[in-house]
Amino acid sequence: MSTAPRPGMESLTLILLRRPANPPDLTDDESDAVQAAHLAFLDKLRTEGVMGAAGPFREQTDETLRGLCVYRVGLDEARQHAAADPAVQAGILVAEPITWWFREGEIQLDGNMTDKL
Repeated sequence: MSTAPRPGMESLTLILLRRPANPPDLTDDESDAVQAAHLAFLDKLRTEGVMGAAGPFREQTDETLRGLCVYRVGLDEARQHAAADPAVQAGILVAEPITWWFREGEIQLDGNMTDKL
């Protein structure tokens, strides 16, 4: 399968965050600390312009799916950032990178995606 886009297409890198089959057994304090570090990390990436949006899933049929990160950078760089996520490093989440192609101009990441979708 070709990775080259068709004319009129653009892409974003998505990172699906999943709960692993055997997550570590953390205390409530440890879990809270990892979550706080995870959220701070995502905020830092937003501030740096690396990430356009991120958030958790709810009411999904696959409960292992925990959230999604939309990166403004290519797949390799997004993989590196995802690997540095404190929740991924702690083994609470597993990052699955995907390149998503869509029609040019359909998605605008200007810092306020909810007004665009």
